[in-house]
Amino acid sequence: MRVGILTSGGDCQALNATMRGLVKALYQQRKDIEIIGFLKGYQGLMYEKYKKMSLSDFEDILNVGGTILGSSRCPFKKMRVIEDGFDKVEAMKKTYKKLKLDCLVVLGGNGSLKSANMLAQEGLNVIGLPKTIDNDTWGTDYTFGFQSAVDIATNYLNEIETTAKSHSRVFVVEIMGHKVGHICLQAGIAAGVDAILLPEIPYDIKVVAKKIKENQKAGKEYTIIACAEGAISEEDSLLSKKKYKAKVASRQGRSVAYEVAEQLQELIPNEIRVALAGHIQRGGNPCGYDRFMATRFGVYGANLLLNKDFGKLVVFDKNEIKAIPLSETAGKLKFVLPKKVGEVMQTTDVSKAEIFAAFDYITK
Repeated sequence: MRVGILTSGGDCQALNATMRGLVKALYQQRKDIEIIGFLKGYQGLMYEKYKKMSLSDFEDILNVGGTILGSSRCPFKKMRVIEDGFDKVEAMKKTYKKLKLDCLVVLGGNGSLKSANMLAQEGLNVIGLPKTIDNDTWGTDYTFGFQSAVDIATNYLNEIETTAKSHSRVFVVEIMGHKVGHICLQAGIAAGVDAILLPEIPYDIKVVAKKIKENQKAGKEYTIIACAEGAISEEDSLLSKKKYKAKVASRQGRSVAYEVAEQLQELIPNEIRVALAGHIQRGGNPCGYDRFMATRFGVYGANLLLNKDFGKLVVFDKNEIKAIPLSETAGKLKFVLPKKVGEVMQTTDVSKAEIFAAFDYITK
């Protein structure tokens, strides 16, 4: 049995752990396994860049971050675009058939899984494993890499607190999350920040400024604001999609956290600083929970493969590992549910049950 593996899109901490779980489970159940590792994600499949691998290649990588296969971003919207006469989809199908693969396993997030579903519809045997620190893949309660990112973001927010306290400053801290705010929400709650700005809940800058003033009145001279990359003001939320994209482009890559800081500075006299947690959130080695979950995902994927149950995505649903059709998740995102979060964040005595209730989801 010949199995192709690729890691696509942004990297995360538990890619290697997931591949290890998959491959070890395959070898434990069959001896005729051949592994083809495609380099740099879908690019390797397109341009026949790969290496033959054995079980030994997957030893000693459980606690190693990044991906031993490398990764790249190949946007789904460009997959069927023929560039300079090169047909990407046909090239991938050709490589698959040339290597006589029995299955292609794709470790990726939303865009990568859309491409995986496309290849499945083109007749390839495909299995998906949910990779993204954003935890925004529809159909699964958890994606490997998420907890490691939350831990890093939480620690970053805690480290910022000491300097904010020493200088009586307001800090606006950017946390990863363009379209969804799961990392920012969980890290913000875990770090005990004063305000959390999410893409799903447009913010009122006057309310944020009021919170800072309330802190000072209560004797707290510093404020920490966790701000997701995709945080949006109430005013901007009313713009058309086209106008909002133009506004984001006008920032020229500058974080929205700077805009929040500038808006606040017009309302309060406090010294305000901006800090960006950045790519450390997807770097480093996976936490223990991610190693555990990644192994479970990989083992389940191996069982799907051996049972020839293709066209599926491995998911974690209600504390159980299972599988759903790739077609069900393709093109969907799992958002934070604003109503539940609002209820929790306004509660003065937050119980554990209420915190868990904050992580209900909606689909757009």
